[in-house]
Amino acid sequence: MGINQGLAAVSGDFMIAALLIYSLAVLAFAGDLAFGKPRRASTAKAATAPVKEKELATVGGASDSDSSGGSDSGGSGAAPAAPGTPPALPEQRASVLQSMRDAGRWVQVAVGLSLTGTTAHLVAVVTRGLAAHRTPWGNMYEFVTALTCIAAIFFLGLMIRYRAWSLGIWVMAAVVLALGLAETVIYTPAGPLVPALQSYWLSIHVTAMTLATGIFFVAAVVGILFIVASRHESRISGGKAVEGENGLLARIPGSKQLDKLAYRTVVFGFPIWTFGVIAGAIWADEAWGRYWGWDPVETWAFITWVLYAAYLHARATAGFRRWAHYIQLLGFVSLVVNMLVVQVFVTGMHSYAGLS
Repeated sequence: MGINQGLAAVSGDFMIAALLIYSLAVLAFAGDLAFGKPRRASTAKAATAPVKEKELATVGGASDSDSSGGSDSGGSGAAPAAPGTPPALPEQRASVLQSMRDAGRWVQVAVGLSLTGTTAHLVAVVTRGLAAHRTPWGNMYEFVTALTCIAAIFFLGLMIRYRAWSLGIWVMAAVVLALGLAETVIYTPAGPLVPALQSYWLSIHVTAMTLATGIFFVAAVVGILFIVASRHESRISGGKAVEGENGLLARIPGSKQLDKLAYRTVVFGFPIWTFGVIAGAIWADEAWGRYWGWDPVETWAFITWVLYAAYLHARATAGFRRWAHYIQLLGFVSLVVNMLVVQVFVTGMHSYAGLS
């Protein structure tokens, strides 16, 4: 069955529209960063306040000192909870719409644009698959556009769930950068799959790897922000910096909040990556007669798995937690090297990037 060029053109138009809308969303998040009211709790208070491991503080909520009287649970206007008070039940928290209204006009516009851009992005990915009559991740261009769509959807869920409005600019800017790279450098027209990929395992193995990569994409951005916030807080504790003197760093959520958010993100994505590696081994046995042959892509996928497993181990081990996010970022670097270097420039059994 031939390629539906009409649907392929529609996919391309929606992808460009998504890129433009995402860019506007980044500008709106930047407007909130520059002109919106601060929503980060005081570092000094965060260092002394009791923290429960099971509770993820709202990373986008208003600070205790905010003139609006909002709380870290989303700016509901309630007084800060006394030490030892159990976390509020979900129904006791401010609604999403109320939290967005409390956050300000810039956040409302930015979230609206992000949702619109994600919808256009999803339509582009789906129509690409319909145009080619297959799952829309058969080459490197399709893989990147699909994983950035997953990243945007996953982050929107996190942002709305935890009222993490101040993280929007960083994650959406990374999505714009990756999608812009896909549209300008690695763009590949819609076409049929190479014979080696014409298997139902494509919908199993590559789908899992795409989902996990999109989730790890978000975790990497949050991990970078954690390192920046942690170093800034250390400088404040050591008397080398004054809290609030750097307006940009003051808008980044606290390191404890970012640490928990990154950890939960990796915990969600790691089993999916594990399943993807196992499914790939089963497909390899079916296609090539062996489960594992130390092909370059297989090897780097395993290295990536080991690094993320090491992150989870370090995160749970006293004395190693300070290094955990560096390990997590090494895992993401390994993933990117596998995707953009090994699969493109190294000859192997997985040379299906579709790039000339």
